[in-house]
Amino acid sequence: MTGFGKSSCDLEKKTVTIEIKSLNSRQTDIYTRLPNLIKGKDLEIRNEVISSLKRGKIEVSVNLESKEGELSTNLNAAVIKNYYQQLNEISSDLGLTLSEAIMQTIVRLPESLNSDKDEMDDEEWQKIMKVLREALSEVDKFRVQEGNAMVNDIKERILLILQYLDKIGTFEGQRLENIKNRLKENLNEFFNQENVDNNRFEQELIYYLEKLDITEEKVRLKNHCEYFMEVLQEEDSVGKKLGFVTQEIGREINTIGSKANDSGIQKLVVMMKDELEKVKEQLMNIL
Repeated sequence: MTGFGKSSCDLEKKTVTIEIKSLNSRQTDIYTRLPNLIKGKDLEIRNEVISSLKRGKIEVSVNLESKEGELSTNLNAAVIKNYYQQLNEISSDLGLTLSEAIMQTIVRLPESLNSDKDEMDDEEWQKIMKVLREALSEVDKFRVQEGNAMVNDIKERILLILQYLDKIGTFEGQRLENIKNRLKENLNEFFNQENVDNNRFEQELIYYLEKLDITEEKVRLKNHCEYFMEVLQEEDSVGKKLGFVTQEIGREINTIGSKANDSGIQKLVVMMKDELEKVKEQLMNIL
């Protein structure tokens, strides 16, 4: 889920600021921007991020800013002079003239700048880790807030599915009568009434109506929805489990639709499918 966190603290010569951004992703994708002084701690930072946020497209930016009066880099005069002399000789051989802009190029060449190579002691590193955890905590607060809104939305959609399920009952009685009448009309259209064995017809009708009965599907769908609501309240990672339950919910809805033979029930089935698809989209963001 999306989130943002920022925290900072003062070290002896520098101020450290850490910003963390998180976007929705089913995988763990961490991008770090670290100053040279702590590049060796990249793995430790990544492990801390994974431990806290689990997954997502996460960007960690660490900025070390020198305090007033403290320089983090110095010009390497000897190297710069050497670069200039070599470039001057090459330009003379080629009949070119060096301009003042050449200095901008020289200072970008390797070793032209001496970075502050002060070693970071363990105490300073622990302070940085504390700032990292504070920033991660801020991200987590964003995620919790978004997660609560998501859970409420999912609950509303599952409750809507249950409401549509209850409404199916209002169509069932008339549905069976319509099926019986339709079968009788078709039978009378193709066969003479005198040639029909009414007892056999009644037996076949009962068998056919049993095949179209959706009582079991309704019971299972209700149970799946209730179980979904229970799992949604669990503290552990439940994303995959909820995904499995939605598959079962979808299977029962599809079966009801295939057996319906009634336009009113079919409309309710379409509305249930629509709500279920929205639930599935939300589940992609749940761990």
